[in-house]
Amino acid sequence: MNLTAHDITALLLSLGVLLLSARALGELARRLGQPAILGEIIAGILLGPTVLGRIPGAADLIFPTQPAGQVALQGFTNIAVVLFLLVAGLEVHLSTILRQGRTALTVSFTGMILPFAIGLAAAWLMPAFLGFHHGQNQLAFILFMATAMAISALPVIAKTLMDLDLYRTDMGMVVMAAAIVQDVVGWIVFAIILGMIGQAGTGTPVGVTIVMTLGFAVAMCTVGRWAVNRAVPWVHAHTSWPGGILGFVLALAFFGAAFTERIGIHAIFGAFIVGVVVGDSPHLQERTRRVIEQFVSFVFAPIFFASIGLKVDFVANFDWKLSAFVIAIACAGKILGCGLGALSCGLPKRESWAIGFAMNARGAMEIILGLLALEYKLIDERLFVALVVMALVTSLMSGPVMQRLLRRPKSKRIVDFLSSKTFIPRLRANERSAAIAELAQVLSATTGLPAASITEAVIAREAMMSTCIGDSLAIPHARMPGLPGPAVAVGMSAEGVRFDDDATATIVVMVLTPEEDDGVQLELLADFARVFRHEDTRRIALKATGYLEFIGAIRTAH
Repeated sequence: MNLTAHDITALLLSLGVLLLSARALGELARRLGQPAILGEIIAGILLGPTVLGRIPGAADLIFPTQPAGQVALQGFTNIAVVLFLLVAGLEVHLSTILRQGRTALTVSFTGMILPFAIGLAAAWLMPAFLGFHHGQNQLAFILFMATAMAISALPVIAKTLMDLDLYRTDMGMVVMAAAIVQDVVGWIVFAIILGMIGQAGTGTPVGVTIVMTLGFAVAMCTVGRWAVNRAVPWVHAHTSWPGGILGFVLALAFFGAAFTERIGIHAIFGAFIVGVVVGDSPHLQERTRRVIEQFVSFVFAPIFFASIGLKVDFVANFDWKLSAFVIAIACAGKILGCGLGALSCGLPKRESWAIGFAMNARGAMEIILGLLALEYKLIDERLFVALVVMALVTSLMSGPVMQRLLRRPKSKRIVDFLSSKTFIPRLRANERSAAIAELAQVLSATTGLPAASITEAVIAREAMMSTCIGDSLAIPHARMPGLPGPAVAVGMSAEGVRFDDDATATIVVMVLTPEEDDGVQLELLADFARVFRHEDTRRIALKATGYLEFIGAIRTAH
């Protein structure tokens, strides 16, 4: 099967239209205060059979109509999601996941057991309503419904957390760690289902698939981690930047993706594990992470998320009762399961329910699961459409609901807690610990807490994961017992303060919140990242010689 000139033209045109529309609506969503993924998925819906497909011949003018071109477009979207999961993996620190172990495992366990049980009961008690037909494997159908209710969408969750500037927070790490566990378990269960119906795509026995999957993860996190730690410095020393390290990291991602795809677990897990291992290397420079993230997040990821809307016609085979039922049981099981699990670990109420809604996003994972089940004739078109509708609804509601949950009646902003007494126009320190101690001194004078206690708490938080978030910004923070309300201090450094990962920060904002913080810390951290996302704001703020000039730069950004 060769691509003709017409196929290549259609492929390039479709990629251009998908990218342009996804980026445009993604930016519009950002300006409206919503996650960019919302606009990207809507772009796909508008270009798909739901809207554009209603105009005779319109879609044929944009998208490939021949099998060769369609396969090429599908291949590109597969590459896009593989690269996006690589970026998500690069942002995960193994030590952080281990420290979040109890909370993440609890959220993952309760967030799987409850929706799994609800899905199992629904398929057992009302199979005909869900589209089960005699002659199918009923046990496989029941297990599929249970798995479909229990699984989360790792790419959507990661993208939503990034868009809301929550990815590198404690809550973000809990969500990602729990989502990783849920997706791995979910796909292993689905591999067992495929084995039960005798149509496993790879032909590999189920037991071998499970052993190879676990073996791959363990090998990559031990031997692979050791090898990468030694290979990255060599690549930096003997190749040009950034081409050499980019080629090395992308090649590893493709190898890992190919391996997990071959053994029956989706390719994205291999890429994600490679990203975790590479990202854990202390030799990977922060600027390299930024280059990879920008390259993938603004080119490949929008195309993938827009392509979700191309996969289904919401009019043909649409059953509103079935769709509403699937959405209801999916949301009830996942939100209650994860939310109650987070509450049982002592997390604040707002954060706990925000975790529940974050984990409720199904997106691409649900669609992939449904496509495979439809291909193997385990489900019919009605249920497939209901699953896709549920996946899109839960993905679209995740970010907006999280924003509302984590926002107090009056939105908390950095400027609300900053004063001239806690503003240092020029930090004397040029190293992380000394800068933290310097900021702790000014906060001690305004809060009454010992400077040593503040310094100790903030440095302990830094040990879990560096709060230098790129773009020369750092947000050291901690929850403090005995603190009556939030406290903020800002320090400026033209030379830069050295943080971990070879990163320096010219603007350092220390945020302290009470120990029983109910989401204020997350709100302040997100506000800081949102204000200083733009280069012009950072440049103007850094030139400020006094408190009033600095506040003026922030209020202009707001």
